[in-house]
Amino acid sequence: MMNIGQAANASGVSAKMIRHYEGLGLLPAAQRTESGYRQYEAKDVHTLAFIRHSRDLGFSLSDIAQLVGLWQNRRRSSRQVKALAETHIKELEQKAAELIAMKTALEHLVHCCHGDDRPECPILESLAGAVTVAPAAAGPRRRASRDRQRAPGQAAAPRPAQTR
Repeated sequence: MMNIGQAANASGVSAKMIRHYEGLGLLPAAQRTESGYRQYEAKDVHTLAFIRHSRDLGFSLSDIAQLVGLWQNRRRSSRQVKALAETHIKELEQKAAELIAMKTALEHLVHCCHGDDRPECPILESLAGAVTVAPAAAGPRRRASRDRQRAPGQAAAPRPAQTR
């Protein structure tokens, strides 16, 4: 038996997260000493390490709950585990694509910014959704149609600075 600090050191999971995982039901409630201190067995530490590895791979707490249940069920089929992992891979691929789109948009904005002493900055203009001035008597307009067509997480492409 070990206390929460020892279990935390052995599993690589903080004491705060151990209590959180217990509260979520990912880890069974710890046995308690007469004075109320939590006590953990080696199997609890093994479960905590399993949870930590799952978190390291980016699984959600909901997915981890399923994985823990499948791991503890010796009659499970590996088909269920594989399907869960494949779904997670697709989610990771989507997140990676969104990150690449954000990086590309930001690189474009950085390229368009002169980075000098002038106040004009396409990066800030894009973040603010700046209003552009149309030629002559047309008045101000917004770039709403182009903004609606962007992918989630993708910044608007900068426009050339207008002269007044």
